[in-house]
Amino acid sequence: MTPEEMEKRIVRYGDLQPCKTAFIDAHTPGSDQKENFTIIGGGVSESPDQHVHIGIPHGFNIGAAGQPPHCRNSLHSHRTAEVFFVLSGRWRFFWGRWGDAGEVILNEGDIINIPTGIFRGFQNVGTDYGMIMAILGGDDAGGGVIWAPQVIEDAKAHGLVLGENGKLYDSKKGASLPDGVGPMPLLNDEQLKDYPEPTGMNVVGGYVRRYHDMAAIGRDGPVKVIGEKGIIRDKPGFEVDLITRQNATDVKHSHDKPSVLMPMFGHWRVEWEGGAATLAPGDTMSVPEGINHSAVPSMTGEAALYHVVATGDPAGLTWKG
Repeated sequence: MTPEEMEKRIVRYGDLQPCKTAFIDAHTPGSDQKENFTIIGGGVSESPDQHVHIGIPHGFNIGAAGQPPHCRNSLHSHRTAEVFFVLSGRWRFFWGRWGDAGEVILNEGDIINIPTGIFRGFQNVGTDYGMIMAILGGDDAGGGVIWAPQVIEDAKAHGLVLGENGKLYDSKKGASLPDGVGPMPLLNDEQLKDYPEPTGMNVVGGYVRRYHDMAAIGRDGPVKVIGEKGIIRDKPGFEVDLITRQNATDVKHSHDKPSVLMPMFGHWRVEWEGGAATLAPGDTMSVPEGINHSAVPSMTGEAALYHVVATGDPAGLTWKG
């Protein structure tokens, strides 16, 4: 593969194209300044305006959310994994029917694998624009977003209606539900009983890992962050490793499925048979299956990247094994 061909599988941070109307809360005060990025796969955006950078199926989706200080993403749920790591800023993740069952503050490099089937939201609590990178299970990311009822109700007052087909219609732009398409039904009280409210001990203890703790573990080799034998034990259809300067190697290897490199700190030189490229924090690189490649830091200083590869396991509920 030539460098020109591989460059088409690299999404540079500075080239990311945001969508500001991706979800039903896009006009709701407090959530109306967020930006959604769909990097690999179709993602879960409800807007026809969403730009998809790389449409090649990987067995999972890669996306990102960028938000100014105080901006929040409203309470929602997913049927497959939703993993975030903090690329920049300081973020509060919260969960529960009303968002008050528990919360955790994460900083740069920290990662959270939010259990499926619970309502969750997140907010930039830093002082500058911040970015979190997302990994969603499955090629179709579970078929979309499930919103807490109050989010859909609040959105009506600001012009956005979500159809039962999963698409958004903005009455402020003259749009309305097409003939034969009804509004997305609200979850009723009986259905809401199926959405648990785990404690902070459950979520933080089981599904959150701090970057500096992982970096310390990484002195002995790459850290299996998420996986059947990971420090977060789950089988979401993909595995996540943390590679650092201490455990990076220039020995080339390949995978039988496409893999993704996502630098967190430092600059990384990726070499393959046919070329090389340098990645910076926020860049996303899709390496084709069967391509021998290596990734090592190209400059001195702190260096770490997250590596994601599909496992073939079905995307679904959080693993209880």
